Amino acid sequence: MLSATEIALLATGIIVVLVTPGPTNTLLAAAGLRAGLRRALPLIAAELTGYLVSISAWGRFFAHAAQAWPWLPSLLRVAASVYIAWLALDMWRAAVALPGSTQRAGNVRALFVATLLNPKGLLFGGTIFPAAAFMHLPAYLLAMGMFACLAAPIALAWIGFGAALGSGRLGWLEPAKVQRGASIVLGVFSVSLAWAALH
Repeated sequence: MLSATEIALLATGIIVVLVTPGPTNTLLAAAGLRAGLRRALPLIAAELTGYLVSISAWGRFFAHAAQAWPWLPSLLRVAASVYIAWLALDMWRAAVALPGSTQRAGNVRALFVATLLNPKGLLFGGTIFPAAAFMHLPAYLLAMGMFACLAAPIALAWIGFGAALGSGRLGWLEPAKVQRGASIVLGVFSVSLAWAALH
């Protein structure tokens, strides 16, 4: 089974990575903007399925590769922390633009493919999920259960965010401030991930 530290790091990693803007979240928000909250709900299942396949494939690959190269997990975590730090800096500099209501928000298949190819799947499978999750079925079920329980409400929040923008209820919201706040959270997580990899 997973230790309390592994569970805490996993939960933190899932939340921090999933709340940050990316291709899947942009499609979810755009669907909420274009179709409304209720009609966009089936996209949550598409996101969860896409991540399940992607994380499982990457996780199994890295778990077996780590047996041949024991230093690989630590190297991947350091590389991931550098990548997340770069994302934080990039997010601080640029505002996130959601597709307008006239643009196609995507359907279930499009969202599944976007999630399947999302680099976050590699990040989860290679660094954030503990290796034990891909070696022992109980640990896998626990980790994936946690992921689904955290990912579904975050996806719902992104859809709701898009729907609120579409209704004009968030006219007071400044995207730059939201993005800078998210970049600070990303930066803190980057440091914690590097610390865990090196200690």
